[in-house]
Amino acid sequence: MTRTRAELLSVPVAVDDELEREFEARLSESSTMAFRVAFSVLRHREDAEDVAQNALVRAHGNFHKLRNRDRFRAWLVRTTWRLALDHRRGEQRRLVRQFEHQAVTPIAETMESRERADQLWEAIDALPEKLRIALVLSVGGHDIAEVARLLGLPEGTVKSRLFHARRQLQERLPWSR
Repeated sequence: MTRTRAELLSVPVAVDDELEREFEARLSESSTMAFRVAFSVLRHREDAEDVAQNALVRAHGNFHKLRNRDRFRAWLVRTTWRLALDHRRGEQRRLVRQFEHQAVTPIAETMESRERADQLWEAIDALPEKLRIALVLSVGGHDIAEVARLLGLPEGTVKSRLFHARRQLQERLPWSR
């Protein structure tokens, strides 16, 4: 049985529509997670929104290439994490260039809570990446099973990474002892 040209052309459209619907369904489950991951790295709302948006655009463009679509959330977490790190590195390079051209004196923060928050983020930033991402996802509202699924790791490994991350934070933060 031969198909007409119209029938042959309608098949890819149907596949594209189905793929688009699947992407939208997975996106509705994951879009706030992308923002939370980006914010955990950047700690600046507008930058995190931009990075999350870029990650979602990248996800849309590459969704058809994803072999195992059940791993979409994990793939989106890794993509967002990498984009946020790249954004932060770019910001740091831009600030270094800016400070080379003009003398800027930072204003000391006087509030104890702000100092503690800064110390905490510095300590989190100093963690190895594998510990840091597990901690950030866990603090961001994911339970151990979800973190394990997102990172593609056994739950025991996630528990171990969280334990080591907390221990290192405790050692680095004078007020947490």
